[in-house]
Amino acid sequence: MARLVAGVGTSHVPAIGAAIDLGKTQESYWQPLFKGYEPARKWLADQKPDVVILVYNDHACAFSLEMIPTFALGCADEFAPADEGWGPRPVPVVKGHPELAWHIAQSVILDEFDLTIVNNMTVDHGLTVPLSLLFGQPREWPCQVIPLAVNVVQYPPPTGNRCYQFGKAIRRAVDSFDQDLKVMIFGTGGMSHQLQGPRAGLINRAFDTAFLDNLTADPDKLARMPHIDYVREAGSEGIELVMWLIMRGALDAKVREIYRFYHVPASNTAVGHIILENQA
Repeated sequence: MARLVAGVGTSHVPAIGAAIDLGKTQESYWQPLFKGYEPARKWLADQKPDVVILVYNDHACAFSLEMIPTFALGCADEFAPADEGWGPRPVPVVKGHPELAWHIAQSVILDEFDLTIVNNMTVDHGLTVPLSLLFGQPREWPCQVIPLAVNVVQYPPPTGNRCYQFGKAIRRAVDSFDQDLKVMIFGTGGMSHQLQGPRAGLINRAFDTAFLDNLTADPDKLARMPHIDYVREAGSEGIELVMWLIMRGALDAKVREIYRFYHVPASNTAVGHIILENQA
């Protein structure tokens, strides 16, 4: 049977992708950030997952105000990098795992989660930046990737509890898949940041640290946090952190924290990263 062994949380700042693509990773501004991901890249290289379920939000590339699914699962064979206005990132095409993706879709829908099934979409920096941070710049991504897009752009986004429970449903789906696969799940976005208005540039280290602490030790507390707390404490874009709760919900109740990294600033945002491993 498939085994979901670990979860990863990471920010997906678009400027990080530009720094990688333009060869700026060793510049003084960026070098500390990329150095902070080196232990994670080594850990993943040792772990060698077969499939990553990557939870992210689309930034008006695959979807628009004309169509806004709350949860959308990519079930195709592959997903090309999106053109976000300056051409697609020079990264490999994402290879999907249609068999597992369709199994997850069937399982969670019958588990009473309304899911949009997507057979053709491009993937933007929300998905490709985490892959670059965690796998470097390979000719091909070293594992298959199932994209799971979550609406955290247009009101109303799903609640933290809904995301947490959705993660649990994904875990049940993976556990019932009859292929021998090593599966991981990434939750991306955040941490505290606001890109517009009088509070543009907001960073709340205390909130971010508490979020990481509770993600490991008390995710039920995070699941009860209302939207307004994210907006007040973490900025308007801080709501992206509910996507980390999908990742956490898919893991065991008790997990082992393997690694944590936090860095400020990265293009006016706080960058957070955590690796959680199922103790079994």
